[in-house]
Amino acid sequence: MNVKALNVLEYNRVKERVISYAQNEVSTALVQVMNPSTDKDWVTAQLGRLDEARIINMQGSEPGMSTLTTVHSLTKRAHIGSMLSVTELNRIKNNIRVTNRYKTYILSLTSGGDVSLPLLSAQFQKLPVLSHVSDEIDAKCDEAELRDHASAALYDIRQQKKGINRRIKDKLDSIVRSQANQKKLSDAIVTIRNDRQVIPVRSEYKQDFPGIVHDTSASGQTFYIEPNSIVELSSQLNTVAARENEEVSRILYELSGLVAEAHHEINWVTEVMGELDYQLAKAKYGHSLKGVIPVIEDERTIDLPFAWHPLLDPATVVKNSITFGDDIHSVIITGPNTGGKTVTLKTVGLIVLMAQSGMMIPAAEGAALSIYHEVFCDIGDEQSIEQSLSTFSSHMTNIVSILQEMDDRSLVLFDELGSGTDPAEGAALAMSILDRCLEKDVMTMATTHYPELKAYSYNREHVMNASVEFDVETLSPTYKLLMGVPGKSNAFEISKKLGLELSVIKHARQLIHMDNVEVNEMIAALERNTRQAENDRITMERLKKEAEQLHKELSDQYAQYSRQKESLIEQAKQSANEIVTKAEKAADDIIKDLKTLRTEQQGIKENELIEKKGRFKDLYNETTLKKSRTAEVQEVIAPGDNVKVLSYGQKGVILSVDKEEAVVQMGIIKMKLPLSDFKKEQPEKDKQIRVVPRVNRQTIKMELDLRGERYEEALTRLENYLNQALLSNYGQVTIIHGKGTGALQKGVQDYLKRAKMVKSFRGGMPSEGGFGVTVVELK
Repeated sequence: MNVKALNVLEYNRVKERVISYAQNEVSTALVQVMNPSTDKDWVTAQLGRLDEARIINMQGSEPGMSTLTTVHSLTKRAHIGSMLSVTELNRIKNNIRVTNRYKTYILSLTSGGDVSLPLLSAQFQKLPVLSHVSDEIDAKCDEAELRDHASAALYDIRQQKKGINRRIKDKLDSIVRSQANQKKLSDAIVTIRNDRQVIPVRSEYKQDFPGIVHDTSASGQTFYIEPNSIVELSSQLNTVAARENEEVSRILYELSGLVAEAHHEINWVTEVMGELDYQLAKAKYGHSLKGVIPVIEDERTIDLPFAWHPLLDPATVVKNSITFGDDIHSVIITGPNTGGKTVTLKTVGLIVLMAQSGMMIPAAEGAALSIYHEVFCDIGDEQSIEQSLSTFSSHMTNIVSILQEMDDRSLVLFDELGSGTDPAEGAALAMSILDRCLEKDVMTMATTHYPELKAYSYNREHVMNASVEFDVETLSPTYKLLMGVPGKSNAFEISKKLGLELSVIKHARQLIHMDNVEVNEMIAALERNTRQAENDRITMERLKKEAEQLHKELSDQYAQYSRQKESLIEQAKQSANEIVTKAEKAADDIIKDLKTLRTEQQGIKENELIEKKGRFKDLYNETTLKKSRTAEVQEVIAPGDNVKVLSYGQKGVILSVDKEEAVVQMGIIKMKLPLSDFKKEQPEKDKQIRVVPRVNRQTIKMELDLRGERYEEALTRLENYLNQALLSNYGQVTIIHGKGTGALQKGVQDYLKRAKMVKSFRGGMPSEGGFGVTVVELK
C-alpha cells in the first residue's frame, strides 16, 4: 500500500489508538509494524483471530499479560553459551507463566461448550509445557538476586559472609561507641569506602587509629580509615565474596543452560502471546468504536451501512450508508463546502485500510468489502511552494501518477476533481479523467462542485450520483449522504433566507435557462424519494433484526424444550418401569397369599378374600388431571350454572353455551368442552369474609418495567413494587428488565433470592417475553 495514501488517510493515528490498548512491548511492536495486506487469505485469517479475541474481551475476565516482554535476544545469548542475569531470567519466567495462565483460562473457557474458540484452543493445545524452566528459575531467583537456598554451597558461603560482616560491624561499633573516641570522630557512624567498612576520623587524631586510609573528605578534615583490627576480617570477607561470585555464576550458567535447551519453545510461546495481545488490542479498540468485523467478498464490493470516520466522536458523528450499487464503479459526490464530502472520501479509504489490516471497522452489521491492491488519494491542498507548483499543478501531478499506476483492483479517491482552473476546462478535464477510470474498470469516488458532473451519471453506465444534504432553514449542512441523488443548487433559497429582495430573486430565476430549473426540480424530487426510501430501508433493517432476534430466541427455547422433553420422557419411562416392577412384585405377593389361603384353609372367610382381592386396586395409579368420564344423564346447562367438570374433576361456572358445547371458568382457566362433560351442582354458600378497608389504596399493575433504569434506582423501584403487590394480594407478578448486557437481569434475580416476600421466580416463556422478563410468585 502506498505511503502517501496511509499518510493522507491518517492511518498512523488509528495505529496509535490501537497501541493504547496493547498490554506489553511485544504486542506494541506488532501494532507499530501493522500495515494493510492485499492477501485475502491473510486478511480472512486475521479477522478470524480477531473474532475470537473479541469473544475473550467480552468475557471481562482476561488474566492480563502486562509482564510479557521480548526475549528473543536473551534466548539467543543463552543458546550461544552466555550467562543470563537474574533479571533476564525472570523475564523468561514471566513469559512462561503468562502463557500457562492463558492456556488454563482459554481451555477452561471453552470446556463448558458455551464459548467456542477453535483457533485459539487448537493453538494453545499445541504449545509446549515449559513449567520446569519457570519453576527452576523461581526456585533459585527472587526479583533481584539468587536466593540463599539456590544451592547448598551458596547457602554456606552466605552464612560465612554474614558472620564475618557481623564481626566487622561489632568491632567498628565498639570503636565508634567508645566514649573516649567521640571527640576524635567526625561522626559516630560506620560508612563504606571502596567496598570496605571504615570510620570517619578527624585529621588531627589520625595517628590514634592505625589502619588503611581509603578516602578523605573534600576539606581534608576527615580521613576514612579501615582500622588494622578489621583488615584481616575484611580480607576474609573478600575471599568469601569471591567464592560467592563463583557459585552465583555457576548457578546462573546452569539456569541459562535450561533456557538454551528450550530457546525455540520460549520464543514460540512469546510470539503466540504477543499475537494474542495484538488481536486483543485491536478488539478493544474496535469495541471502543462499537465497530463490526467486515465480510470480505471475492467480487469488488463496498457496502458500508451506517459508517463513520473512526477518528471522529462516535457520540456526535453523523453515520451514513455508503454503498456502491450493483455494477457501479464510480460515485460522484456533490454538495456545499464543509458539507462532509471530503470526510466521506476519507471514511471509505480509511475503513478499507483498517479492514485489510484485520481490524474491526466503524459501521453496522452486514458491512462487506473486497480486497484492493492499492488505495490512491488526491485529497487536500497539494500546493508546494518549494516546487513552485500551483494548487492545480500539484493536484494534476498527483493525478497523472495515479492514472499511470491504477488498475482494476485499485480504489481511487478524488477530492474536488478538476478544481483550481477555469470551470469549463476543469469540468471537461474531470469528466475525461473519470472516463479513463471507467475504461480501466477502477473503483472511484470523486467530489466536485461542477454542475456539469451532476448529469454525468445519466449518460454513463456504471456511474452513480450522491450528494451531501444542506438544510436551507438553518443554512447549515446536515452531513447526511444521499446515495443516488445529485446535489442541487440552493443559491435562491439561501438568498431568500438572508433577506434578498424577492424581485431580485424572481429576475434571477427568469435569467436561468428552463432546463436548469427542470433539473433542479428533478433533483429535489429525487432527494425526497431517496430520503423516504432510506427511512423505509432503516425501518425494514430494524424489523429484520428484531425478527432474526426473535427467531434465535424461539430456536433456543425450542431446542431447550426438546432437550427437556426428551429428559422428561426418559424420566417418565424410568418411573413407569419402577412402578411396573413394584406392581408386579406386589401382585405376585397377593397371588401367593391367595393360593396359600386356598390350600391351607378350606373355609376361607369371604371378607378375607375380598380384602386380598381389594389390594389389587391399590396397584392402580389414578390419573392426576383429565379423566375419561361423562355424565350419565345429560342435563340442561345454562350460563351461570355451577357445574362439576367430569373429565378434570374440577368445579366451575358456565360462561356461555353454544349448541353442544359450553365455555366453563375453572379458577383462572377458561375451556370449551362438550355439554356431556358437565354435571350440575349446587352453588357454594358465600363464605363470610372480613373486609379490611384500606385508605388511599393504589391500583398497581401486574408488571413492573425497569428497562432504561439505573441499577440502584431499578432495585429501589423493585423493592417498593413487591411490597405494594404483596399488600394487593397479588400471587404472581412480572418484572420486565430487558436483555441488554444482562447486568440488570442478574441484579433483579439476586435481589429476588434474598427477598422474604418472594416464594419463587423463573425466567419468562417466549410468549411472556423470554429472557427479557422474570416471573415472580409471591408468598
